[in-house]
Amino acid sequence: MKQILVILVFFLFGFLEVNAYSAESMIAIDMDSGRVLYEQNAYKEKLIASTTKIMTTIVAIEKLDLNTIIKVDERVLKSYGSGIYIEVGEELTLKDLLYGLMLRSGNDAAIVIANAVGGSMESFAYLMNQKAYELGMSHTTFYNAHGLEEGDGSGNTSTAYDMALLMRYAMQNEHFREITKTLDYEAKSNQKTYHWTNKNKLLRMYPYTIGGKTGFTEKARRTLVTAASKEGRNIVIVTLNDGNDFQDHQNLYEVLFQKYEAVSVLKKDQVEIPKFDFYHNDRLYLEKDVVLLASKEEISDIHVTYEMDQLENYKSGDMVGSAHILLQNKELMAVKVYVQKKSEEKKEGFFQKFFGWLFGW
Repeated sequence: MKQILVILVFFLFGFLEVNAYSAESMIAIDMDSGRVLYEQNAYKEKLIASTTKIMTTIVAIEKLDLNTIIKVDERVLKSYGSGIYIEVGEELTLKDLLYGLMLRSGNDAAIVIANAVGGSMESFAYLMNQKAYELGMSHTTFYNAHGLEEGDGSGNTSTAYDMALLMRYAMQNEHFREITKTLDYEAKSNQKTYHWTNKNKLLRMYPYTIGGKTGFTEKARRTLVTAASKEGRNIVIVTLNDGNDFQDHQNLYEVLFQKYEAVSVLKKDQVEIPKFDFYHNDRLYLEKDVVLLASKEEISDIHVTYEMDQLENYKSGDMVGSAHILLQNKELMAVKVYVQKKSEEKKEGFFQKFFGWLFGW
């Protein structure tokens, strides 16, 4: 009888673990390395609703100066659903429109931005799909900048995994990071003053949240992409069709922050390759430090291997190889290794050093 009871307890525990979250699709990734930390139907193509606006924002930031003044034209009248209620003839900066897009999920802002950046919604959608291809979002298709379904019922589709790739990329942009974490924002057009509060409730519910985007349509149901950071551990979570999304995100963050540590694998200015001294007269470096989330049990299984080129003719800033980070003999990420010729390093005179110290050059 006792053995049967033990079996039932373990079965129940396993059932609760598998069904701990109500999302149809869900994923959590390490923002620094891209390592998948948790997944649940993460590669199933689903409608993504207004989480679309993450792509809209990053494409706009990369294509147009944020201080560009944009005049609202008649095409905004096609907008419906959530909006910031801008009117024909108003003039706002792209920056202000992006805040309205991300904080209030303004479909009218999405239309105005798409037309200003791409010339038309169709052309802007092409730019979105082009960026998706560049990021390796191989199961993603965009038809518009706002995420509403088209008249024929089709809509922007992606997977939890692809959307995590997108959020990881977007969070590398300082303008995007600033916009997505903002709780409240005031914007002024040539006619009105607006006050917007972020719809992403997790920013107020969970203190480690640093950004995200909500979404909802009748077909897609609730969609949510968020990012959180705690003591050097940076994580992205995506849920698609999740009626309990805010709580699910918070719960999973807590589980992952408890399980994983931020492990410093490589320092950007301290690249020393065993048994390789081809560039011994120069300095090898990376673009940034390499940090990886790993459990205590996994730390000893982290290894680094290098693939280096022996270039006879090279200059400072050239890529001369790559470092490959492996966990349990599986590659998690690869980073480029660059060279700096010591003979070309800047030699500063007294006045350069003085003015550099004085003005922080």
